[in-house]
Amino acid sequence: MAKMLEGAEALTRKLEAIKAKVPDAIRPVLVKAGEEIAADMRVLAEASRRTGDLIESIHVTGPGETTPAHSTDGGQRTAGEFEVLVTAGDSDARHAHLVEGGTVERQHKDGTSTGKMPANPFFNPAWRLNRTRLQNRINRALRKAFREASE
Repeated sequence: MAKMLEGAEALTRKLEAIKAKVPDAIRPVLVKAGEEIAADMRVLAEASRRTGDLIESIHVTGPGETTPAHSTDGGQRTAGEFEVLVTAGDSDARHAHLVEGGTVERQHKDGTSTGKMPANPFFNPAWRLNRTRLQNRINRALRKAFREASE
């Protein structure tokens, strides 16, 4: 029975070491990944540039930080402990979704038209271009942190 207690205590020590080590090791990797996605979003959004407000509204929100008002999801949100949010849109640029998906022509009651705008995707393509490479980088950082903490 004493041997089982020693093993349980050793496991508890290792788990506590992992719990202490992993957050500090993974957060910078997550923020760097968000910055890389945001950089590609800015490049892809360049084709739709008029004033530059949309490009300037692309933000990376790190763990525990709050997104800008009127960002992609329509409000503000605080990122979780292991979460990085990349958003497009703020109080000066509320049209990211229109650029991403385009618009169709609509008629107003007075007979005037809204016009039509073709889609110029920048948000989802930037994510798809980076997803696999960044997920692999994050997984490597996690494995390294687990290995170092359990030694």
